[in-house]
Amino acid sequence: MTRADEIRDFVFRAYLEPARRAGGTQVVVRAGDVARQMGLRAVLPSVCGALGSNKFEQQYRVRRLSLTGPSQGSNAEFTFELV
Repeated sequence: MTRADEIRDFVFRAYLEPARRAGGTQVVVRAGDVARQMGLRAVLPSVCGALGSNKFEQQYRVRRLSLTGPSQGSNAEFTFELV
C-alpha cells in the first residue's frame, strides 16, 4: 500500500464513514489535521495530492466541492459531497 493509499484509507475511516453513518451529506477535511492525526511530518503535498485525486473521489464515492486555503499547505480545506 502506498502512502497515498494509506492517507485515502485513513480519511475514509476517520471522516467519510462516520459522516455517512450519521446521515451527513458533506465533509470538510483539513490537510494539516490529517497529517497530525496520522503522525506524519513534512508530507502535506502528499496529503493534498491524495485528497485532490480523482482516485479518491471514485474509490470513496465523493465529489470535491471546493478547496480553500493553500493548495498544498496545512490549512488546505477540502469540502466533499458524499454521493
